[in-house]
Amino acid sequence: MNRTLRGWPSFPEELPEFDIEAAPATPRELFLEWLDEAGEHVLAPHAVTLSTVDEDGVPDARVVILKDVAGDTWAVATSSESPKGVQLAKNPFAALTFFWPGRGRQVRLRGPVSAADPEVSAADFTARPPASRVEAFIGRQSQVLEDPADLGRAAAEAERWVEKNPGVAPETWTRYLVTPSEVEFWQASHDRRHKRLRYRREHGSWHKERLWP
Repeated sequence: MNRTLRGWPSFPEELPEFDIEAAPATPRELFLEWLDEAGEHVLAPHAVTLSTVDEDGVPDARVVILKDVAGDTWAVATSSESPKGVQLAKNPFAALTFFWPGRGRQVRLRGPVSAADPEVSAADFTARPPASRVEAFIGRQSQVLEDPADLGRAAAEAERWVEKNPGVAPETWTRYLVTPSEVEFWQASHDRRHKRLRYRREHGSWHKERLWP
């Protein structure tokens, strides 16, 4: 039986304004403005889709949490032994996509990825909530779980380790820094004349370009 996906509302009746002419000189400034604004209206505004490619060039994507925006870098974190960590080691480029349907806004960026210094990654890990640290020490991310009881045993062992070593981070825990070469801001409009602004880096400077919808 076919089912139609038309008719479901995509965005609220009232959408925020986006004055492209008044956009700041750098994407970081505009992104932080939009992030703060989204945080007043939607849950998890810092949730972001991280897209990578595997060794066969096949795209892969998952939702993670943005850790920080500092200078020209957007930071996420994971184990270097996770599928995304392995993919980034072989092809250190990624795309990040933020989507806030409650505001009719999307931000897309892509560029090379580098690993932060080990001490920075360790500090990132020890700042995580206890349950998140336990989860990281369980390991085996995305491997096949044959027996759910195995997860309980591994979690109990990891919990004991974290309690005894509260300041220790796994050597594999890595904060990854995405340095975008392009950042695009998309504002929905009910008349379908969506506003799109792209920042493109050239020779160390940002250039703004308005795009067709």
